[in-house]
Amino acid sequence: MDPSKSKSAFQLHVYKMPPDLNRSELVPPQNFKISGRLNPDYKCGPPVRVSPSVFPDPSGLPGSTAVSSWQVVCNITQAKGSSPRCCVSFSAYFNDSIVPCPTCACGCPSGRSSQTCSATAPALLLPAQALLVPFEYRSVLSTAWASLQRQTVPSPLPCGDHCGVSLNWHLLTDYRGGWSARITLFNWDDTSFADWFVAVELDKSAPGFEKAYSFNASSLEVNGVNDTIFMQGLPGLNYLVGEVDGNNPKKDPRVPGKQQSVISFTKKLTPGISVAGGDGFPMKVFFNGEECALPMVLPTSGSIRPVSRVVFSGVVAFIIVVMLMQH
Repeated sequence: MDPSKSKSAFQLHVYKMPPDLNRSELVPPQNFKISGRLNPDYKCGPPVRVSPSVFPDPSGLPGSTAVSSWQVVCNITQAKGSSPRCCVSFSAYFNDSIVPCPTCACGCPSGRSSQTCSATAPALLLPAQALLVPFEYRSVLSTAWASLQRQTVPSPLPCGDHCGVSLNWHLLTDYRGGWSARITLFNWDDTSFADWFVAVELDKSAPGFEKAYSFNASSLEVNGVNDTIFMQGLPGLNYLVGEVDGNNPKKDPRVPGKQQSVISFTKKLTPGISVAGGDGFPMKVFFNGEECALPMVLPTSGSIRPVSRVVFSGVVAFIIVVMLMQH
């Protein structure tokens, strides 16, 4: 997305060994490979001879020229059948539950740990506060929430998503003239991400994009279709820190690195969309070039929230008053 950040230059010291001691014959190293820490691996082509590089002198004197230079071009690739390395959860203003990342979205554990959880059971719905808690500490929260929501709790419990980065897409508002969403990034790795970027594909509602309030964001036209929003951190704030210890490392769980922003949309260019019905949720999400796993279901407005006795009594009293007035 930024050509100035798509290049990397480095130097290698290559020693000659007998019998290849000819100083005029230079053979560059072969089989270059770059492994991404979170984003996919890169497949590199062979070294291609190019014009010798010129190295300017910082003092202003004439620079030096390399004896020989080679260029290696590497492109993002992903092996067929490989698991993603990031995932997305969905939530909305009309439902208290978080639809979490799918079970084993980024792969399942092997060995003994695979016998203590189910790789096939669907992930349990979560309360909002569980998003900030590492998966190994979510069992109490998720089972208690399942009991409140009258959701069946499988035994054994579902395995985690095992993703290094997760994103939450929260449908924040929906009104006649527009709508808004909040996107939150969580980094569960020990290492940080500098110059991160996120691309979100919205099938029908992307043309109504207006503004992101805490990120740099713009609407992109991909293959002639305006359905993608590209986001980066603001200058000086585009650093997604890694997971750190809690206030009390002996008792508190570790805390993920986190960044979030609200995104606003207008409906002027997208009349007839159903935001709550699905058009307000992304079809695809990419983090640093890696396509993330998405939930299998969307939040619904069919959840029944308990009504307090005081409110219920007030409703009954109002109905009685109306009946007496009619008589």
